[in-house]
Amino acid sequence: METLANIAFQTIDWSSIEKTIHPGETGEACWQTFQLPGLRLRIVEYSAGYIADHWCRKGHIVHCLSGELTSEMETGKWFTLTSGMTYVVSDNLSSHRSITKNAVKLLIIDGDFLK
Repeated sequence: METLANIAFQTIDWSSIEKTIHPGETGEACWQTFQLPGLRLRIVEYSAGYIADHWCRKGHIVHCLSGELTSEMETGKWFTLTSGMTYVVSDNLSSHRSITKNAVKLLIIDGDFLK
């Protein structure tokens, strides 16, 4: 397991970070990923009609930059995240998947500190 290192001050120019496409059950996710030891930062854009193709048990801090995201829990509960809202969950504390009606843009932070 990697541990978080001291991180020197730096800026991230998201316009220079390559986008990768990840198909969902329907729709797609477009990721821009900035990786540090034990810490991953992503700008993620889900297309309209996106449904994740898996149940995720990873911990995240998810901040909605624009749009609206529905998080479906495997237990049957649903949570809605709108622009300006954030959710936080640690690893292995929920099985969740993302669903969108319209396009959404998120900042997602995860790493060893959420284990």
